[in-house]
Amino acid sequence: MTSETETTPAAEARPWTAAPLRTLDAAAIEKTIPHRYPFLLVDRVDIIEEKKRAIGTKGVTMNEHFFQGHFPGYPIMPGVLIVEALAQTACVLMMSAGGMEGRLAFFLGIEECKFRDAVRPGSLLKLHVEMQRMGGRGGKATGEAYVDGKLCTELTMSFLVGPKQ
Repeated sequence: MTSETETTPAAEARPWTAAPLRTLDAAAIEKTIPHRYPFLLVDRVDIIEEKKRAIGTKGVTMNEHFFQGHFPGYPIMPGVLIVEALAQTACVLMMSAGGMEGRLAFFLGIEECKFRDAVRPGSLLKLHVEMQRMGGRGGKATGEAYVDGKLCTELTMSFLVGPKQ
């Protein structure tokens, strides 16, 4: 028999397929980060583990403004915008945790970025972000973007957190 004063062991990391702790829709995302259309590149963020892991979702449609010139007759999402969508997902994860009011996260660096497959109109882009380090002054995260379960982009990114002015 266990006593009420005993503590349970620390919970293990939740798998990527776990039900989200909470979900931020587009309106909640806009309350969390300053990006707006046409540069808001994430439609929804599922927080899987608070301050640690999240999955962003971006529905990629032919109506995206960048497809007009990238590339006519063979539209693919620019890699730099996939990177930005991963960064926005990481910023939502960092900034939605609380204690970050009046602050912004600024993209500081990208390491080991690899593009493995194209993202085309009609794709549902899944943006997996895991914080490696997070503090009051910044953070570092890994990110992977998937379409239909296939890895299309991976990277490590760092952020600086500063006052909103």
